[in-house]
Amino acid sequence: MGVTHASKTPDTATIPCGGTFHVTLALTAEPDLVSKPIDVVLLLDRSGSMAGKPLESLKKAARTFVDILDEATDGVQDGQIGGGSRIGIVSFASTATADAPLMTSVQALRAAIDGLRDGGSTNHADAFSKGAALFDPASANARILVMFTDGVTTAGPPPAPIAEAAKTQGAVIYCIGLSGSGGLDEQALRDWASDPDDAYVAITPDDEDLEDLFAGLAENLSKPGATDIVIDETVTACFRILSADTPTKGAVTLTGDRSLQWKIAELGVRKSEGAELRFTVRHEGVCSGDLPINESITYLDHEGNHVDFGDPEIEVECGVDTLPEPCPTPVEIHIDGCEDSVEFDAGVLALESLGRILQLDVTLKNVCPNRRVALAVVLTEVDDKGDEHKRGLKTLVIPAHHRTGCRDVKVRCVKFVLPEELDVSGRSDGICDRRNFKARLFAHYIDSDFECCHP
Repeated sequence: MGVTHASKTPDTATIPCGGTFHVTLALTAEPDLVSKPIDVVLLLDRSGSMAGKPLESLKKAARTFVDILDEATDGVQDGQIGGGSRIGIVSFASTATADAPLMTSVQALRAAIDGLRDGGSTNHADAFSKGAALFDPASANARILVMFTDGVTTAGPPPAPIAEAAKTQGAVIYCIGLSGSGGLDEQALRDWASDPDDAYVAITPDDEDLEDLFAGLAENLSKPGATDIVIDETVTACFRILSADTPTKGAVTLTGDRSLQWKIAELGVRKSEGAELRFTVRHEGVCSGDLPINESITYLDHEGNHVDFGDPEIEVECGVDTLPEPCPTPVEIHIDGCEDSVEFDAGVLALESLGRILQLDVTLKNVCPNRRVALAVVLTEVDDKGDEHKRGLKTLVIPAHHRTGCRDVKVRCVKFVLPEELDVSGRSDGICDRRNFKARLFAHYIDSDFECCHP
């Protein structure tokens, strides 16, 4: 079958500036389909939350899975699953239904998939139970359950004991989750799946990715187990690799401050196997926001398996900086080597200050995401009698941030020009006079979902 799953997963979604986190690389490999045929049961969620586009995307993904195994098992897409392998379909909502027993007819499998209709609660336990019941105890075929779901269990008994029983009886369980609706229990999928969790679980927020996930699983189920594996990992310049744990298979070497190499002699050659490597990463530098973790990651093996570890990101919280006033664009001047003097027209320059520039920073507290802020700064100069004299008003639009939750936003470099001819200090030391000012700041949201009531 080859490498059936690969993932790269950070252990947290957010770290502070200079913080550390752990990354887990995971692989799963299976033996050759021709010499070791398989029985695969697709457990497909058709509950009410799958209505519309998600269910159509799932059907397309399941059909693609069947078509890939059709060709992989006998070399041609002839409408029959070959080599002794078989596929079954179980769909579930409030209860589960065996829509297609283990069979080789692609046409019948496609008809079962096309016939799925949404509606009802989510009974994972019944899906595992009916899926495991399709396996023939007398068959020597490897047993594989592929659970797809987009939600938590809302009907039936707890699924975990039934999934565990299926694994005890020799079944390998893959779990594919759709998290876009926000109701998925990702930890439950990891509990149900075979170990190691990261090697047998794939989760996406976008139903359009389902076809790629199902296709990737089918393609790798079709290849033999992997040998002479070499994985080279390099993190981006924002991070450093501090250390690497001993992997569950093979050996790892740190090849630089930002790179490592993981080698595995063989994986999944005689039975389904998973392998994991965990390493520790530290954030460095001034980069912040949602940052990609890996600059590059390459996979090579003797069998030529295609492996995609994904491109995970992590949010680094170093504050949010806004620069509403950019620095002036410099004028470039060039003097040739043999010129003793040069005249250069630097263009037209609008005067901004004949004196000093006051530059203010201000922190806006607890700014909610996706909302722009209107900021006003009123500046006055105070004379020796305590009277105030107007020196400027600025109104700025602070762009919305798109991070999770409300957070502080620092507005930097709000500039005021202070001509010396307006000096009211009463002194006559020129530009060295001590001058006193007061700044008043006002801020409010621009964006709001408020609407007036209408009769």
